[in-house]
Amino acid sequence: MIIPPRFNGPPNSANGGYVCGLVSEALGGGFEVMLRRPPPLGVDLELVGHELKDGDVVIAEARRVPHPDLDTPEPVSVAEAEEASKRFPGFEHHACPTCFVCGPARDDGLGIFPGPVKGRNGLVAAPWTPKEVRPEIVWAALDCPGGWAVDNFQREGVLLGRMATAIAAMPELGRAHVVIGWPAGEDGRKRQAGSALFTDAGELLAVAHAIWIVPG
Repeated sequence: MIIPPRFNGPPNSANGGYVCGLVSEALGGGFEVMLRRPPPLGVDLELVGHELKDGDVVIAEARRVPHPDLDTPEPVSVAEAEEASKRFPGFEHHACPTCFVCGPARDDGLGIFPGPVKGRNGLVAAPWTPKEVRPEIVWAALDCPGGWAVDNFQREGVLLGRMATAIAAMPELGRAHVVIGWPAGEDGRKRQAGSALFTDAGELLAVAHAIWIVPG
């Protein structure tokens, strides 16, 4: 398993959601993946049992979990998501502007820029029209919206700690979709977030639960 350099993200690593998706799908799906350290780029990594390893160093660990148990908010329309995306805080300040998912400084990423939805406290949303469709890409798409929901202006610089995703159906190439994220609780330096992917008709395709860590 090799993590391509184009998936770089904070902190100078592969996008966490993408890596979690790779591991879970390689094991057959239905796993929560915990990142132990930033995944290196362009390096051969070995999946040994439920551990992703760089030599003797454990990069990530997986454990089978049930479907993420979340109260998923009602979807927003593509028009609402487009309006929210104009308020994406990362346009003003971004810890990693070259992030594959939400980096405004690159034109070869997913271009998902989640901003606050008016009248929906804590909810962020963005439109997304997929140019490639694979499970790990869906995981990546669901990663950053959750992070922005729990650290909307990156004041705390949260880092993805673990993530679980359930995909009911894959998105369609070239069709407009909506990705949302919302806070789901906190405990000390841990921030829980939910995220979900909808079609333009409001059909729920995938949902994710993540724990983000505030650096100590």
